[in-house]
Amino acid sequence: MQSLTKIAADLAAGAKSRGLIEECLARISDPAGEGKRVFLKVHAEAALAAADYYDHLRARGAAPSRFAGIPVSIKDLFDIAGDVTTAGSTVLRDAPPTKHDAPAVARLRAAGFIPIGRSNMTEFAFSGLGINPHYDTPRNPYDRKTGRVPGGSSAGAPVSIIDGMAFGALGTDTGGSCRIPAAFCGVVGFKPTAHRVPTAGAFPLSTSLDSIGPLAATVACCAALDAVLAGEQAADLPLFPLEGLRMAVPQTMVLDGVEPAVAQAFETALAALRKAGARIVDILLRELDEIPRINAKGGLSAAESWAIHRALIAKYEKQYDPRVLVRILRGKEQDAADYIDLVNARADYIKRMAAITAPYDALVMPTTPVIAPRIADLAADEAYRHVNAAVLRNPSIVNFLDRCSISLPCHRAGDAPVGLMLIGEHGADRKLLSIAAAIEKAVSPTQA
Repeated sequence: MQSLTKIAADLAAGAKSRGLIEECLARISDPAGEGKRVFLKVHAEAALAAADYYDHLRARGAAPSRFAGIPVSIKDLFDIAGDVTTAGSTVLRDAPPTKHDAPAVARLRAAGFIPIGRSNMTEFAFSGLGINPHYDTPRNPYDRKTGRVPGGSSAGAPVSIIDGMAFGALGTDTGGSCRIPAAFCGVVGFKPTAHRVPTAGAFPLSTSLDSIGPLAATVACCAALDAVLAGEQAADLPLFPLEGLRMAVPQTMVLDGVEPAVAQAFETALAALRKAGARIVDILLRELDEIPRINAKGGLSAAESWAIHRALIAKYEKQYDPRVLVRILRGKEQDAADYIDLVNARADYIKRMAAITAPYDALVMPTTPVIAPRIADLAADEAYRHVNAAVLRNPSIVNFLDRCSISLPCHRAGDAPVGLMLIGEHGADRKLLSIAAAIEKAVSPTQA
């Protein structure tokens, strides 16, 4: 994988955007590759034309940013002018093409990034595994021969990066959909505070929980993309000092059922951080046990997705992935009073948790308790349900708290990818990215 900084430097030194696009398109079209599973639509002609345009501007010193001409993949959840936004479904295939880019896509274009295609995803973004029965499932680059899930719902995003089909990816995160694929595949995934990036033009799952964030090779790459998506001035990311960094490891729920490979990578990462001067403490944080009770009737995702989908389900129920459909239908269990109680309980919970975690710069835990499971092991619905709940458990805490979070690789090179998840405070996005960039230097995958 190449970083955006390296590619930008190459472009400044005379490399051509057209060459980048041609290389990516060649990988996408390789019959032995994953392109047919990763992309639901490829914008080859438009991408080549944009590359020529930015090469022309750069030659005259007029490129809109140092990243102009770099290709990125766009999750099929986003409106792209002239495209039908299918959200990984067959239900919406006959919908009219959209007339405008989603704001997130428009901001990437304004900075000069080139959307190279629409990446595959879990239907309607409602799973953490990335399996799609309609368009097939992108294979995780790790142990591809076995066939492991890429993580979801932004399933095609990390594979597009690792396989060199794009150099960054636009994803969404309602309960971990940027961070789980990043953890399973070995890239970085960032979930911003929800209000940071406008969600207009992205087909919603839960209007209360949806966030829009990037996946990329490094923390600095994600920080650069985040600044563009948030409409901020891009700037170099300072490293937060590890000496004296205050981090807390919750002991309730988040370490339950952790596989040995994940536990080993996590403990090795913590040891490296302690050696670098970070102050890491275990905290009980029993309040985490309240989340399943508060969400006992399916939570905000079920209630709000049912409101969004009930008319579509009335017409096209048989076209839905049954495993997605059953989760949406849970929203029928809630009435208006249940929903109001849930909203109020969440607000109270956020307030109480903010007071408890205020002394720490970040919370830290494994992104998921397991490595990427084999697709074949999820054939039975009960196995799928159990594993899906397990991988969503830790990341979804962040969405419920409306905070920022990031997953970065912490495994040993050659081993199964494992994600280290950091959780910051509401609105402390750039601070968390600075912390993550410093931690990345201490825990990124190394040879044995």
